[in-house]
Amino acid sequence: MTTAPGATPSTASPPTTAVRAVDAHAHVLKRDAPLAAQRHSAPKRDATVEEYVALLDRHGVSHALLTAPSFYGADNRLLVAALRAYPARLRGTAIVEPSIDDRVLAALDAAGVVGMRLNWLRRDTLPDVAAAPWKRLLARVCDLGWHVEVYLEGPKLATVLPALRASGVRVVVDHFGAPDPARGVRCDGFQALLAGVRDGDTWVKLSAPYRLGGADPRPYVDALVAAGRTQLVWATDWPFVGFEDTVSYAQCVQWLRDWVPDEAIRHTIVAETPATLFGFTRH
Repeated sequence: MTTAPGATPSTASPPTTAVRAVDAHAHVLKRDAPLAAQRHSAPKRDATVEEYVALLDRHGVSHALLTAPSFYGADNRLLVAALRAYPARLRGTAIVEPSIDDRVLAALDAAGVVGMRLNWLRRDTLPDVAAAPWKRLLARVCDLGWHVEVYLEGPKLATVLPALRASGVRVVVDHFGAPDPARGVRCDGFQALLAGVRDGDTWVKLSAPYRLGGADPRPYVDALVAAGRTQLVWATDWPFVGFEDTVSYAQCVQWLRDWVPDEAIRHTIVAETPATLFGFTRH
């Protein structure tokens, strides 16, 4: 078994209810599931929850957050089935529309969903989160205690993130905030991200460095740790859609050790913060 990213080596496995490490971003996929019309990718292979949990076990990762992929749109059936199969170990973020019924939201919450995902990557125009339908949805999400997960290009994040924060929701940003690789830490969106981290209402996933346009992730990690180490979580992005043949789970574990050599800080990132943020200590 590979040692969990923030842990010292141990010959004994912890109880499955103990939060040893959390993978804060992964997907379950099925190639023959209906695909949304507005999407920027598609599953290359099936990725089952059983395969994923076995992978977690091999690497000493006790819990995980499953994220709804954009190519299924607001169809969360595959996600919900996975959460129900492993209710003690898994939580989820779902894609929902402003028109969603309160009963459907409640059912998602009961199934283990703890957040709403906004995957707005590669869109010419973006929804206005300050418009009445979105304001109502954000208020409903906030009442449930959910977070709002955002995946968006860094330059566009500079506008969307402040508006989300103003709504009062907790915001979790995917993949370092996807900064413009030409501007790096000077990207307006990354600077907005740092402001949210410092203010304590924004969290960031240290994940998927292969989606950064070739940029070195270490300057981003250093800036984020300096801004607020308790606002960071670690994730693998399994099964690495678009990079299935070039990335491994073991690499993702090692990357965090390389980025954050301090074991105490790593433990905060992989265990303490995500355990609270994603509700593993509440349910």
